[in-house]
Amino acid sequence: MPEAGQAAAIRATLRTVNDLACWVSEVAFAHKVPREYELRKHTYPRLKAEGLGAQAAQHTIKKVRDAYTTLRANIRAGNLGKPGSKRRRKAESKPITFRPDAAQPYDDRCLSWQYDQRTVSIWTTAGRIRGVRFICSAEGMKMLREHRQGESDLVERDGVFYLIATCEVPEAETYEPDGFIGVDLGIVNIATTSTGYQAAGRALNRHRKRHGDLRTKLQRKGTKSAKRLLKKRNRRERRHVCNTNHIIAKRIVTEAERTSAGISLEDLGGIRQRVRLRKPQRVTLHSWSFAQLGDFIVYKAKRAGVPVVHVDSAYTSQMCCECGQVDKKNRVGQSLFICRNCGVVAHADRNASHNIARRGAVVWNAGRESRVPATP
Repeated sequence: MPEAGQAAAIRATLRTVNDLACWVSEVAFAHKVPREYELRKHTYPRLKAEGLGAQAAQHTIKKVRDAYTTLRANIRAGNLGKPGSKRRRKAESKPITFRPDAAQPYDDRCLSWQYDQRTVSIWTTAGRIRGVRFICSAEGMKMLREHRQGESDLVERDGVFYLIATCEVPEAETYEPDGFIGVDLGIVNIATTSTGYQAAGRALNRHRKRHGDLRTKLQRKGTKSAKRLLKKRNRRERRHVCNTNHIIAKRIVTEAERTSAGISLEDLGGIRQRVRLRKPQRVTLHSWSFAQLGDFIVYKAKRAGVPVVHVDSAYTSQMCCECGQVDKKNRVGQSLFICRNCGVVAHADRNASHNIARRGAVVWNAGRESRVPATP
């Protein structure tokens, strides 16, 4: 929360370092992305002449180098399409650019924290600025004091400055689970657990549809202000989805910790490539943030010491949780499951969550160390 003069200096610093990062990126592109040491020989003198401190210049060079490393990794992984595709050619044909308000890393030489006063001392192109106030929650302040490590990133979003600090929190010791909670992920119901909790996706789907309709209107309009509003709305939608996933993940992990149970999740990797849908359904599938929800559950579980296993998702929605019979006809509708063998009637997602829980227990027992005494 900088004052007016402090905010102007910090904003000017971000603009300067990111403009110079774009220049360093052009040099790296022209020299076929040399190693960091070679890139430093080409760019360090000018960065110093432009008023950057030694540490700021090093971080600017490293930021550019890391961006090209990430680009190469995405190309190797196929995330930018096949060789010769339009998206891949566009990424490979020009230097990487940085937004004027993009994040800039700060180490302990450029940034120091005063926790008791809730202020920071930060380097800028106008000199060192001391006494810049910051705010965070009581839990965040405790984490900063106890676990902050390494660099922090300064970033500006919609006129507000954020310091993103890295904290290394030790994982809690994993306990021996007394059973497993199966979690079935979906679109109509975001998450359904074998203990009875169900997170309906109706409100989130309505929110996405409203933003999708507005996005269509703005894209059709195509003006500069429409594009600016489009970016703002897109960030708002992402924040809402992220907050919803945080709430659901916390509820599931808290329930598992309270009952000393483990969590069993479906392995849904590659589902977008496997599933074939009609065009109107593709938007719904590709906006489904199951990977983010799964990641939130995993990291919250690690902090609480809750064991998590991933199981094969094949036929979990077609298998009866009572008799184990698998039949495509068992799934009568989106929410109704009727077993053709034993006649069990259940909610389809609840039935799938019980199958996932059972598979989780099998996977855990298969990977557990044997306690049987060795044969003499």
